Amino acid sequence: MNFTPLDWIVICGYSLVLLGIAAWVTRHRQQTASDYFLAGRHVGWFAIGASLFASNIGSEHVVGLAGSGASTGIVLGHYELHSWIILLLGWVFVPFYLRSGVFTMPEFLERRYDKRSRWFLSVVMLVGYILTKVSVTVYAGGVMLQGLIGVNFWTGAITVVILTGLYTVLGGLRAVVYTEALQAVVLIGGSAAVTGFGLIEIGGWNELKRLVGSDLLNMWKPLNHPEFPWLGMILTPPIVGIWYWCTDQYIVQRVLAAKSETVARRGAIFGAYLKLSAVFLFIVPGLIALGLANSGRLVLTEADQALPALVGLVLPEGLRGLVAAGLLAALMSSLAAVFNSCSTLLTMDFYRLLHPKAHDTRLIRVGRLGTVAIVCLGILWIPIMRMFSSELYTYLQNVQAYIAPPIAAVFLLGLLSTKITATGAISTLVVGFIIGMVKLVLELWPGELPSILSWLAGINFLYFGFGLFVFCLGLLVAISLTTKPKPTTQLSGLTFKTIRRNTQSRSWTPMDLVHSLVIIGLVLAVMAYFTG
Repeated sequence: MNFTPLDWIVICGYSLVLLGIAAWVTRHRQQTASDYFLAGRHVGWFAIGASLFASNIGSEHVVGLAGSGASTGIVLGHYELHSWIILLLGWVFVPFYLRSGVFTMPEFLERRYDKRSRWFLSVVMLVGYILTKVSVTVYAGGVMLQGLIGVNFWTGAITVVILTGLYTVLGGLRAVVYTEALQAVVLIGGSAAVTGFGLIEIGGWNELKRLVGSDLLNMWKPLNHPEFPWLGMILTPPIVGIWYWCTDQYIVQRVLAAKSETVARRGAIFGAYLKLSAVFLFIVPGLIALGLANSGRLVLTEADQALPALVGLVLPEGLRGLVAAGLLAALMSSLAAVFNSCSTLLTMDFYRLLHPKAHDTRLIRVGRLGTVAIVCLGILWIPIMRMFSSELYTYLQNVQAYIAPPIAAVFLLGLLSTKITATGAISTLVVGFIIGMVKLVLELWPGELPSILSWLAGINFLYFGFGLFVFCLGLLVAISLTTKPKPTTQLSGLTFKTIRRNTQSRSWTPMDLVHSLVIIGLVLAVMAYFTG
């Protein structure tokens, strides 16, 4: 893409504004662990909602979701309509998390079960960040810079890592949240411009439908579809969504930083509204790029280049630079969120447990150093990652479908019943994780496999994910029935049965409920529109 001087001025200007905000935020002294890892637990609803959206809309969306739109159509919109699951975070999970006063999700599991679950989940989360978030974000940053500016892939990827790490390491979660608030605004505006100018270029919505065909605009694929059968899309994405939006440190850390339950819930509702736009901001541009390629107006060599190619073709001078800056900012926001989450996990769930008397200053220093190691491992995983799928977003959904089921099962049943035991939880986490990783390795295996293993490797990832979730539920219940649960007195505020005793005043208003119902109605309307 040939940027004009005006484009470069816009990119540099936006970068300076972003760095200025980061510098202003980092001037706040990080005196305690709460200041650094949870922004002093004093973040407002707007910043929480915008940060939820910006953290989620990172590499896999900027590059991968548009690429999947160009190759498989609107079907992956199922994952982008998880606004209703963000509502679960605000209405169901937030009261337990905030009243427990925890820093991390593994710490919450220790409160609910025991230390074994905390240690294991911390390790699984860090492995998951390496397999998905860190490597995918760094890879997408390289692809984006290569497509927009023409720099070498690895030069672009390392540049994104260094620039993001500067303000993340210095400012902690406060710097991450407030820079993400700006990034969310620019990202939505810029992506809307890409969609709008793209529709104008292609000749409108009806012309887009004609050029790409009705099949790509149908969210419900037949049961014999090799990747996304409609039944699988109903069963597994909600499981992945509950794990991602309601139990993953990467996301939940934002609501943990809220001033109160009311603020956290409203932040989740605002984030759910923003999430509704993702189908139109990220999948539709991929469809537009495909339509333009089908009509000979755009050269599309591979699906993951759909969005950069479209930006270069349809956007005017100046606006193209702003959109490019916004897209890069989205990558940086996602990566910053990963850095901060890894820092929190390494420090609070490992180092502090081993050194309980460590001063807050030392905890902050340890978190910064540990993040560097996570980034290096993520970069090393990128070449292996490309072996799974030629499409970034599809790769991500495969891995998440294997990681999510045991974690979602342990959190859900742990909140629902006081009878679920610590032994049941750790057994489910370990066995479920091993099964998921075996499936992942079998898909990667380069040579021939025995018939039974070949059959297992060939199971659709959606059906496998749901089957693994059902197995984990059964295993968790079975072991819990034969082992002794924690006394109810030790579970105060950690389950539905025990949280009622701590309820004081209502933390929501009728308008919070109205907004939530509106979001659910909009999700159903989008699903109905893209049917058939």
